[in-house]
Amino acid sequence: MRSVSLILAGIVASAGCDGKKGTRDEHDEHDEHGEHDPHAGPKAGHPGDGGNAPASHDDHDDHASTIRIAPEMIRDLRVTTTKAESRTAGERVSVLGELRVNEDTYAEVGAPTTARVTRVLARAGDTVTAGQRLVELHSPELGKARAELHAARARVELARKNAERKRALAQDRLIADRERIEADTALADAEAAVTVATAALGPFGGSQGDGARLVITSPIAGTVIDRDVALGRLVDPSRTLFRIGDLSSLWLIAHVFERDAVRVHTGSLATASFAALPGRTVEGSIRWVGREVDPASRTIPVRLEIPNPDTVLRPGMSATVSIPIGDATGVVVAVPLAAVQRVGDQWAVFVPHGPGVFDVRPIGRGRDFGGEVEVLRGIAPGDEIVVDGAFLLKAEWEKARGEGGGHDHH
Repeated sequence: MRSVSLILAGIVASAGCDGKKGTRDEHDEHDEHGEHDPHAGPKAGHPGDGGNAPASHDDHDDHASTIRIAPEMIRDLRVTTTKAESRTAGERVSVLGELRVNEDTYAEVGAPTTARVTRVLARAGDTVTAGQRLVELHSPELGKARAELHAARARVELARKNAERKRALAQDRLIADRERIEADTALADAEAAVTVATAALGPFGGSQGDGARLVITSPIAGTVIDRDVALGRLVDPSRTLFRIGDLSSLWLIAHVFERDAVRVHTGSLATASFAALPGRTVEGSIRWVGREVDPASRTIPVRLEIPNPDTVLRPGMSATVSIPIGDATGVVVAVPLAAVQRVGDQWAVFVPHGPGVFDVRPIGRGRDFGGEVEVLRGIAPGDEIVVDGAFLLKAEWEKARGEGGGHDHH
């Protein structure tokens, strides 16, 4: 019986079936893709092929080995698949960045003079409108300036009435022209005093209130990001009391190495993921590329505008940004990086060929696209390939080859 088995094995080997038949270990060498290469020769470079020298890369590109995995082992390998995709030929780089407020819709609010806080009207997180009151202050300096303006206006009114009376009397020749001229001069002086008093209020920015009361309002609509005021606190112009911004869109500043930044184009779309929001990616448009290199990091800032309609993103969040660089014209075939394995002396992917059956498909590997790999030959868009589990399938293939050239494994 043993002799019959050996004879049968020899017959199978001589027929080109590189393997042996058993109850479960059934090894078949498939060469379904050889027809694509008119120069394809015998399968060289595999153990058990009669000591042939390793095949060239081109020879391997058009041959596919097959590995069979028992159903119970498939579950352990946790194999997942995806389809090869067509994508634009432009490369992408992955860089770090952080969110910032959109400075086009942002304001820092302070006090125009030294004053004491008497009433706080807005809190951090509040949504405010343009012109809404934020805080009330007490400023003796402002009170004095307002009083001087009020007095100057009163003097103008008195001087105007006196000048009108003198003009009427001079017209009736009841007084000398000198008295009329003196009255007109006094009116001009009073009006000049009003101009000076009004200018003294200029540093207060036309602030609301009366007497020594100073009301600070919001210059824009948005959210109170930060508040640095407390009842009774003495504040001065050097202190920022409120930071207000429209958080419906944010700036994302990405730090791109100079060699890549010079190939970034404004208007391109980039994607960002955030450590604080795992699994969520946001697309934004590149609005500006910096004009100066940071001498310490050798990077150039690239600014993206990120939509934030639900305001879940916050200024200061760190991000990983995938940015397109170079010429984005043309189309290439791309697969996930995890799908591409080094099998023997060539790059390959595993293509499902039935329940528990996988073709080892040689490919031509091109550029890396940040998580994806360009495929020059071997597969086409829409071809299904293994992603998760590809490394373990490679290990099983190598294990089977090391056991004497068979491709089946369980």
